[in-house]
Amino acid sequence: MPDSMEVDVAIVGGGMVGASLALGLRDLGIAVLLVEGTAPDSSAQSSFDERTTALGNASRRIFEGLGVWADIAPQAAAIRTIHVSDAGRFGFARLRAEEQGIDAFGYVVANRVIGAALWQQLTASQGSSPQGIVLRVPARPEEVAISAEGVQLTVVSDGGVRERVSARLVVAADGARSSVRAAAGIEADVEDYDQIAIVANVAADRPHDGTAYERFTPSGPIAVLPLYDGSHGVIWSCRPQDAAEVLLLDDDSYLRELQTRFGWRAGRFVRASHRASYPLKLTRAVSTTAIRTVLIGNAAQALHPIAGQGFNLGLRDAAMLAEVIANAGAGPPGGAARVDVGAPDLIRRFGEWRASDRSGVVRFTDGLVKLFGDARPGMAVLRNLGLLMFDLAPPAKSALARVSAGFGGPTPRLARGLPVREGERP
Repeated sequence: MPDSMEVDVAIVGGGMVGASLALGLRDLGIAVLLVEGTAPDSSAQSSFDERTTALGNASRRIFEGLGVWADIAPQAAAIRTIHVSDAGRFGFARLRAEEQGIDAFGYVVANRVIGAALWQQLTASQGSSPQGIVLRVPARPEEVAISAEGVQLTVVSDGGVRERVSARLVVAADGARSSVRAAAGIEADVEDYDQIAIVANVAADRPHDGTAYERFTPSGPIAVLPLYDGSHGVIWSCRPQDAAEVLLLDDDSYLRELQTRFGWRAGRFVRASHRASYPLKLTRAVSTTAIRTVLIGNAAQALHPIAGQGFNLGLRDAAMLAEVIANAGAGPPGGAARVDVGAPDLIRRFGEWRASDRSGVVRFTDGLVKLFGDARPGMAVLRNLGLLMFDLAPPAKSALARVSAGFGGPTPRLARGLPVREGERP
């Protein structure tokens, strides 16, 4: 007979968003189960590989509130300038952090660094109280059954141990192909951008100056981001047929082709790491909530990496869900455990609060992809005039500098540097 467990919240998916949510819930006096299929330090864990993530300032504050930023900061590169250009055209736009009265627009960090910091805290928090975090990794959920009364699932470990779990709320943090989303009966719209992202770390003949470049080319955008060791993280998005050719190039040929497409603003590229690739699609769940179910991160929306908004949006999902649960009881610490964290009103509140931010980010990123991929006659001239006008418009720059706080709706307390629970002192 399988063992059994009762929890308030079952989180399926222990990548960066799911792990962040678990940490956001750890001191609320509720029982949390986190199920993840791959060990965080395994080479097979794709969530924590050498790819990089650009964290906005709101995300930095969330990580500070979760107690992990101190471990991330030593390997984070500050973005002090953003430079946007259209290859072969005269238009460009440049934003400087000092002109906006801030130290940096954000920070670029390797995913493995973020994952290590999150899981170090999770491991330390496991079993710290009767109502706390229970980790099951590597393990997978099976037989997920969701009803108005509760959620039932079987958690199967790699060793074959089976546990029957009852939860009040199940959270899908298991990516764009979410099994929990499917179990909840939530459909997703998928739009293939017909692009492949090729990622690598590249060294130049001079260290970077904190500039993040977004260079739009006829075959797709190229992002060149500063890394903590003075090198650059490169995300080169191109058509599948072009990607296949680029992936076959030796390092010297790859560097020459990248230099030709990107230009010389970052210096001469002299060394490249191993290259990896992944297809680019826009995946949007029809709804982010259902009966006793919440979707966060890529399970709710998986975006093109242009403008680096995807993870920041998912992290705000996690921060807001933790906040809604934390304040559901409107009582002293531990009060959230006395309410049904999967109640319809609570789930509806989360969905409503996140709706405008989610739709705004999706429109923003999808619009950029299509605007700079539009090859119709005259569009290139209009784009470049737009870039020049933007570069001359301080109000527009100030508005763009604030996008890390979200595109509408309430900003999570953690993103504002406040504790997740109302009434607690910072």
